[in-house]
Amino acid sequence: MNELLNRYLDLLLQANQVMNLTSVTDRAAAEQLHVADALTLLPFLPEGEITIADIGSGGGCPGIPLAISRPDAMVTLIEATKKKAAFLQSVADELKLTNVRVEADRAEKVGQRFTVAVARAVGPLALLAEIALPMVQPGGKLLAMKGPKIAAELPAAAKTIARFRGQPAVVHPAARPGAEGHVIVEIIKRRK
Repeated sequence: MNELLNRYLDLLLQANQVMNLTSVTDRAAAEQLHVADALTLLPFLPEGEITIADIGSGGGCPGIPLAISRPDAMVTLIEATKKKAAFLQSVADELKLTNVRVEADRAEKVGQRFTVAVARAVGPLALLAEIALPMVQPGGKLLAMKGPKIAAELPAAAKTIARFRGQPAVVHPAARPGAEGHVIVEIIKRRK
């Protein structure tokens, strides 16, 4: 793992001792469950300069590992909890991540349009589609990191996805050892 990703995990686990950022406290588990998991999104990101919204960023996953791995992408970490947003800003400052911006607000209030919206552990797919798809430019996409319950969530989300101009969801297995049952739900927003 590269030096910046290692330093990010150091900062996350250290801050987690005084505020609730993650339930994962073991370093090796954090490498797999946070960093490696976040990097499973890389093959689904468009080439070139893009903008990414990490909705409900919490401790910074997947947004910070993506910003480190894709310095050509401008990543906005959206986190409504002020203490968590302050932590995210301190990480961006300490790691000198000039391609990271922190929005200490609810995702629905962020006025910018993004190439890609990513989310992990934010809520049911229908709710996530309602929040994220309006934030995505036509031709852009939502990448939702989900678990085994996705089979039950997909039918309930189909109408919401269509209402917000999303194409039918495509479910990809997460390409990471030990991530059985984890998937990436890709929803492309139709052009006008």
